[in-house]
Amino acid sequence: MESVTQVFIAAAIWPKSAEKESVMMIAKRFFVLFAAISALLFSVSAGVAENSDWPRIIRHDAGELSLNAKPLRIVSTTPSVTGILLAINAPVVATAATTPSGLTDKKGFFTQWAEIADQRGVEILYANLDFDLEAVIGWEPDLLIASATGADSVLPHYAELKAQNIPTLVVNYSNQSWQNIATQLGRATGLEAEAGQAIARFNSLAAEAAGKIQRSAEPVSIVGYSIGGSYSIAKPASPQAQLLTALGFEVAGLPAELEADVSRSTDFAFISHENLSAAITGKSVFLMRGSEEDVQAFLSDPVLRNLDAVSGKRVYPLGITSFRIDYYSGLQMLETVVRQFSAP
Repeated sequence: MESVTQVFIAAAIWPKSAEKESVMMIAKRFFVLFAAISALLFSVSAGVAENSDWPRIIRHDAGELSLNAKPLRIVSTTPSVTGILLAINAPVVATAATTPSGLTDKKGFFTQWAEIADQRGVEILYANLDFDLEAVIGWEPDLLIASATGADSVLPHYAELKAQNIPTLVVNYSNQSWQNIATQLGRATGLEAEAGQAIARFNSLAAEAAGKIQRSAEPVSIVGYSIGGSYSIAKPASPQAQLLTALGFEVAGLPAELEADVSRSTDFAFISHENLSAAITGKSVFLMRGSEEDVQAFLSDPVLRNLDAVSGKRVYPLGITSFRIDYYSGLQMLETVVRQFSAP
């Protein structure tokens, strides 16, 4: 505003100092002055427009968060959500890493987004999901993303984060699609347009994939088979089921008569191995986090030998990254299904 004031002062005194100059010269100088004032006013109005939506109050799973300005340094303590942040081009500077395994790169970044993170210079916040408050403080985030559930949840440390005045947004990835999370994160980061574009891009690719495959009208089941010694059936509302539904499949959930035998329930209903055969009602089976080796183990399981999907060898892997659907793993799941069901 000081520059604007100086320009207007010049405008006030200019005519007196220019009395002896030609009319043409005066007109030229006033034109330059008018252009300068217009540019300054446009700059000011653009800055006001950019910040007109801030501060914002964001409702999240731990309450409300007030953000005074658009975040420029985002830290993620939840690798399950980091891929969504990257998909909407959020300025992620560091993310927690999980324990390295077949699902990750050597650093503990999930394989579906590890390369993108490396390209954007995302650093390790801390390793093995071992919460480190000092590391968080050291990165000086203006927004920290945390999970309400799962192995990467830091809810027990939420009070500590608030005590350090670290703006923390808690999301729950266990009960909603990545698209819903992207919309929430877009609002919190001022990247609503980018979130919308990522969702539209993904939906377009899913529609394109649906047109490339041949599928039966009979229902299918999505099974978590022997994952950490557990067995489960996907609910029709799970992200994996929603994606298959978008491709034209009908996903069958757990039969109602087995609901009393469920040990725990999220997007998947967990049951015992001996009840697995009765729980699978689909004529085909997709294995969540499944590989070709998992397909062979499933087909060889004596408990499952009477299933139509086994006798007809209609058991398909969804790929190792399908355990958690974000933008990148969702694209990989689309590619996997298209490869298996492409029309000749």
